[in-house]
Amino acid sequence: MNEPNYSAELTPQKIEQEFEYENVKVFKLTAEFPEVRLLNNRPAEIRINSMIRMQVENFYNYAAEKLYRQAVGEYRDSQTNGFPFRPYEAFLKYETAYNENCFLSIYRDQYVFTGGAHGNTVRSSDTWSLRSGRRYPLVRFFGPRSNYRNLLLGQILKQADANMAENPGIYFEDYRKLIVQYFNERQYYLTPRGVAIYYQQYEIAPYSTGIVVFTVAYEILGWNPSCILG
Repeated sequence: MNEPNYSAELTPQKIEQEFEYENVKVFKLTAEFPEVRLLNNRPAEIRINSMIRMQVENFYNYAAEKLYRQAVGEYRDSQTNGFPFRPYEAFLKYETAYNENCFLSIYRDQYVFTGGAHGNTVRSSDTWSLRSGRRYPLVRFFGPRSNYRNLLLGQILKQADANMAENPGIYFEDYRKLIVQYFNERQYYLTPRGVAIYYQQYEIAPYSTGIVVFTVAYEILGWNPSCILG
């Protein structure tokens, strides 16, 4: 388990279901997620899969209950008032950002469309140690006495300034203030190149920009993911 490229085997899984009301499709739910397999480490494998399944179940229950009720209400209103109805949609998709050196880092996007001009996407992420199967908070890569927050923010602001100069309007005018205000160390994941810090839609930029991601290279941070850390 201590070999440098120790990684997980990931098998894609999918749940897809359409919900009807009065024989009309009013809502569609889709979830795409991985099933994790670990060589000679069944306890960590069970722990990670249990967390992923819980996340998917929470999404399914929320969508199948609350969103379905909203979709039915919207459909009934449309029939009463004679305006078009567009079926609701909820989509949960997991993406693997890093899977080596005893770490698995995955982010998941939850997209919900409720009949407006466009849908809304919320991103979440988890980084697991493949040795313990436990989630790895960002602070553990730096240590409790490290001023990692200022280090990361300094690099993010530098990248944002360059992006804004190249593409004016990509962020809100007060983007520098918003970057600091909405910095959330839980909104991170590992990549082969560095640590990715992301901001949700509308936090620092208009909808057209989407979820904003800044990647700070490991060379700048002074460390790389390794089985020694995990």
